[in-house]
Amino acid sequence: MSQPAASPQQANSPLKLLRTHESPKLERIRHTTSHVLAMAVQRLFPKAQVTIGPTTDYGFYYDFDHPEPFTPEDLERIKKEMQAIIKKGLPVIREEVSREEARRRIEALGEPYKLEILDSIPEGEPITIYHLGDEWWDLCAGPHVENTKEINPKAFDLLSVAGAYWRGDETKPQLQRIYGTAWETPEELKEYKRRLEEAKRRDHRKLGKELGLFIFADEVGPGLPLWTPKGTTLRWVLEDFLKQEQLKRGYLPVVTPHIARVDLFKISGHWQKYREDMFPMMAESEEARAAEQGFVMKPMNCPFHIQIYKSELRSYRDLPLRYAEFGTVYRYEQSGELGGLTRVRGFTVDDAHLFVRPDQLEEEFLKVVDLILVVFDKLKLKDFRARLSFRDPKSDKYLGSPEEWDMAENAIRRAVEKLSMPHFEGIGEAAFYGPKLDFIFRDALDREWQLGTVQVDYQNPQRFDLYYVAEDGSRQRPVMIHRAPFGSLERLIGILIEEYAGDFPFWLAPEQVRILPVSDEYLGYATQVRDQLREQGIRVHIDADSDRLPKKIRNAEKAKVPFMLIVGEKEQATGTVSVRQRHGQDLGSLTVADFLDQVQALN
Repeated sequence: MSQPAASPQQANSPLKLLRTHESPKLERIRHTTSHVLAMAVQRLFPKAQVTIGPTTDYGFYYDFDHPEPFTPEDLERIKKEMQAIIKKGLPVIREEVSREEARRRIEALGEPYKLEILDSIPEGEPITIYHLGDEWWDLCAGPHVENTKEINPKAFDLLSVAGAYWRGDETKPQLQRIYGTAWETPEELKEYKRRLEEAKRRDHRKLGKELGLFIFADEVGPGLPLWTPKGTTLRWVLEDFLKQEQLKRGYLPVVTPHIARVDLFKISGHWQKYREDMFPMMAESEEARAAEQGFVMKPMNCPFHIQIYKSELRSYRDLPLRYAEFGTVYRYEQSGELGGLTRVRGFTVDDAHLFVRPDQLEEEFLKVVDLILVVFDKLKLKDFRARLSFRDPKSDKYLGSPEEWDMAENAIRRAVEKLSMPHFEGIGEAAFYGPKLDFIFRDALDREWQLGTVQVDYQNPQRFDLYYVAEDGSRQRPVMIHRAPFGSLERLIGILIEEYAGDFPFWLAPEQVRILPVSDEYLGYATQVRDQLREQGIRVHIDADSDRLPKKIRNAEKAKVPFMLIVGEKEQATGTVSVRQRHGQDLGSLTVADFLDQVQALN
């Protein structure tokens, strides 16, 4: 019996679409196209004020302050104006000016946002202006093409308009962001737009609603998903799989509360380094609030696991200790940054914290990586790279000494080299308390997501004064490993819905089998079959509606149920079921026992 799930990779095309950072040429094309967009907008809408216009992975955007909302018809007009500008072959000229001269010119144009950008440029850095011929200019660091004719007028498009706050701050003016894309050839543009349509078809927000997996409710609030029975079943299946793998590897389950005193997060450093991303403090009085005495919803699970470690005297013989929890955490994401399940305010992390001796660090780190690879293999996630997320030496946001960071980063580097794992370094991507090994997954639509992560932490053991009694009786400091193979259940499920287009493999499907009695006369036999399957752990449902059989089949296929078992007079008389797969394959008549034998191999 074949697995009734199409390969997610079928969505891919042999045409390689490069991200901006992968092609200096595309970076220049896309950046200049954003300037052409701004020029066209200000020609057609003289009241529009310009702000920023950076490149994105596959295109660009530009933010405008304009009193009237841009319409789809406006985008068509803007696009035609852009094509006219491109065809004029305007030279793109770089000019370096003094800060005073830049200020004079910007003030003359009446562009307050550009003045703010000018003021944010550090002293000593060059101030550059890029001109499109002698018709328009922008404060910009580049790079750009040398002439607008280097942009193919048939290889760009304007995609959408969205709201965006200036500087991402809800207290500042709301702007209009026009998104666009630009390529070297019309064929690349056509393929990119095809993938956008495929992304809409696979959108987990759309499929999640159609498949009845989760909902959002205004009364609950944005970024706070509610899981239906089907969606909760999907979560349970994923959790059970990982729990079993963790038990094999010596993990110990723990459960911790959702809130804690602010003091706990002051010790960990989250209050100092992470407060903007936390929900506001709950205090009993204004005096308590002023003294920062109150409770907060937890943004991380690690300080709680540390308290469990500290609750007993630990010996070197006790280590490593591996505490695991599916712990829900809370981040006060800006409303404009929320997106379905992939960016939420409350999410569950498959969190574990390992307390190890320094001599155990490398071995335990490799075991964690092995677990993550087992998870990816089970989920059929094969296209990924490892990112060594290290500190930015120029930044002051990190805790600890450079020597401690060097030790932690070297431990991660040795591990990936030992595994011969494809990897790259991401400078500035570290957590504030330690470097990470992040797994960057590329999905069926060539988009990149961060899933599993492993972090090495020398800081929290110091900040919480953790120790174990060494063999010689001295007190020694353990090292912590933070790890989450899924990352978060919400993001993982959102990604899996889109990767499989909702067509989950049998072991993961919330509803694995649907029994379709041809009439009410056979509901009794359908119930007997259901009970047999349930006893063997199969997730099964009976369609007891009065619909005709063809409609029941269509409903099951629409719900992406892997197997349909049709039961009627013949099946009842022979103790069999007629088996049909969700993609239309008719597998004929089987006894319930034979059907079970075949599907258990898929489970």
